[in-house]
Amino acid sequence: MRSCAIHQPNLLPRLSTLAKLYASDIWVILDDVQFTRHDYQHRARLAVLDDPAQQQWLSMETHLPHGRATLIRDARLADPRRAARRLCQLPPQHYRTSPHWPLLDAALQPVVRAATETAATAAVAEATTRALLNLLGWRGTIVRSSDLATSLDRSARLADLTTAVGATTYLCGTGGMRYLDPRPFTERRLNVRAFRPPVTDHGLWTGAARITALWALAAHGPAVVRAAFDDLRTAV
Repeated sequence: MRSCAIHQPNLLPRLSTLAKLYASDIWVILDDVQFTRHDYQHRARLAVLDDPAQQQWLSMETHLPHGRATLIRDARLADPRRAARRLCQLPPQHYRTSPHWPLLDAALQPVVRAATETAATAAVAEATTRALLNLLGWRGTIVRSSDLATSLDRSARLADLTTAVGATTYLCGTGGMRYLDPRPFTERRLNVRAFRPPVTDHGLWTGAARITALWALAAHGPAVVRAAFDDLRTAV
C-alpha cells in the first residue's frame, strides 16, 4: 500500500504541509498549475522563536513571463542573488539562538547555493522542502506532475497522478477535501485519506497552518518533530 501527496512546491513549508508530505511515500510536485502570487509558492512566514505570534514574511520576488497564466514551473526569480541573500540572512535572524540551529543551518546551506544557480522560483521552493524532509529522515520519492500525462478535470487529474506514480492511496489535506470529487478515485479503485494534523495554538503545532516549519524545528528540535510526524503517519 503506497500513498502519495500532491502539493505545489512551497518555500520553507508550513508544519502542516511538511507533515503531509512526510506521511506519504511519494510527493508529486504539482508544478504545472497556475502560479499564485498570494500563496506560499514564493514566500513563508517566519515566526519569532520565543514569541511565534510575531511574524515576518520571507518573500522571493518573482517574475511571471506569461502574466497571470504563468505556470509554477515557468515562474522566475526577479533577482536570484537577492533571493539567496534573504534565505541566508532572515532564518538565522529568527532562529540562531536555538540549540538546534546548527542542524537547520547545515540543511539550508545547499538551498542558499541553489538560489544563486537557478532562476526558477519552484526549484528553490522545492529545495527548501527537500532539505527539511531530508533533515527528518524521509525516504520517500519525488516526482513532478509536469512529467506525467493526466486529465484536465481537477479531481480526475489527481486520481490520474495517484495512479501514474503507482500509489493506491491519495493523502488529501483539509482544504482539498472540500472540493474533491471522490468518483474518479472510486472508478480507479483508489483510496482517499483525509490528512488532518493537530490544530492548536500551543506546543509543537503552534501556527502549523500559517508559519514555516522552521519554527517548530528550532523550538522543539528535529527529533521531536520526527517523532510527532511518525505518530501521524502511523495513524493515517
